[in-house]
Amino acid sequence: MATPQIGAESTTCLVAGGGPAGVMLGLLLARAGVDVTVMEKHADFLRDFRGDTVHASTLRLLDELGLAPAFAAVPHRLIDGVNLTVQGGTLSLSLAHLPGDHQHIALVPQWDFLEMLVTAAATEPSFRLLRSTEVLRPRYEWGRCAGVHYRDADGREREIRAQLTVACDGRTSTLRAAVLPGKGLRLRTFGAPMDVWWFRLPRRDGDPRGLNGVFVSGQGAAVIDRGDYFQIAYLIKKGSDAAMRAEGIDLLRSRIAALVPWLADRVDLLESFEDVKLLDVQLNRLRKWYTDGLLFLGDAAHAMSPVGGVGINLAVADAVAAARILAGPLRSGTLGNRHLATVQVRRWLPAALVQRVQRLVHDRIIAAAIDPAGGRAQPPAALRIARRFPVLLRVAAYGVAIGPLPEHAPAFARRPPHAVPQVDGDRDGNR
Repeated sequence: MATPQIGAESTTCLVAGGGPAGVMLGLLLARAGVDVTVMEKHADFLRDFRGDTVHASTLRLLDELGLAPAFAAVPHRLIDGVNLTVQGGTLSLSLAHLPGDHQHIALVPQWDFLEMLVTAAATEPSFRLLRSTEVLRPRYEWGRCAGVHYRDADGREREIRAQLTVACDGRTSTLRAAVLPGKGLRLRTFGAPMDVWWFRLPRRDGDPRGLNGVFVSGQGAAVIDRGDYFQIAYLIKKGSDAAMRAEGIDLLRSRIAALVPWLADRVDLLESFEDVKLLDVQLNRLRKWYTDGLLFLGDAAHAMSPVGGVGINLAVADAVAAARILAGPLRSGTLGNRHLATVQVRRWLPAALVQRVQRLVHDRIIAAAIDPAGGRAQPPAALRIARRFPVLLRVAAYGVAIGPLPEHAPAFARRPPHAVPQVDGDRDGNR
């Protein structure tokens, strides 16, 4: 049991991880006047093929936060429909009937999205972002998490006290690994039939627009229109990455050409597997999202499949709910486990529902599509039924673009629309 250290570096809320959940939580708590420190282990947000689908519910949230002009200035691509081909059957999912001002989803580089949020947060005097700062493990006082031990930008190991620590450090959460299983936290794992290879190919005039998915016996891919290039997610059997890479890049080129014929004239631009990044698909959920002084949000609480591109939006919604519930107790110094439990109660059902749908898609569509021996000769029943009853397509569009139990910005965080000013100096720690 650690002894409290008088005069140690301190903050009210320490957020581990500068992803969508962590940065959004930092912004909202800072707007509530809570002293908040976000630690990001990298020097910047530049990681290729991170989730970058911003759905209508998140776009509406940005409007409420007064960030619509700032988002408009960020390079992005709007998509108002999804086209799927599954075992020869086709399906078009239109977003034209969504309620509100956004009948579309946006594709935006995650690093630009995060920098936009950081720039807004950095105008708040109680916000601090420390880059190149790696959270190592929880810091305990009398058996309760009271901050973290971390490695700073100069490589020195240090510690910081906090009334609340929030783990937003992703599906490989360092803090989660440090407390499991000693604090009664158990991770429920659902498995996945596939991993994903991400790569890019150039887009040319006359190519299809929007998001197109193709799933046939033995193969599956999503082709995402990013303006001047396509971001492609090619599905492979779970755990087959090493064996397939050993077969050589020519095999991937030929498979893409057969699966998406209109890309055949450019597959040779894939020079080697250096151009292909692996996503280890995980689908899991903590049974309990908190312990004394420590809360898990986003992928650290519930890792999502890439199906539907919902990861950013669920993480952001987690942060919004957490900020609304926790800001008052953090300001008054009355935070307790009941408040952390309220966050889980609010956000458990949306995460569980989305994961249930993702598991059905894994089992009914993807598993068959990437298994040549077990592939269906006809489109799955769900696709045939959806084509017969168009109202189901509207429900599906709402479920993807808005989702269950969307969150709205709390009153203390709302601002009128304005362009976010550029921030100079070291306000965010070490920009």
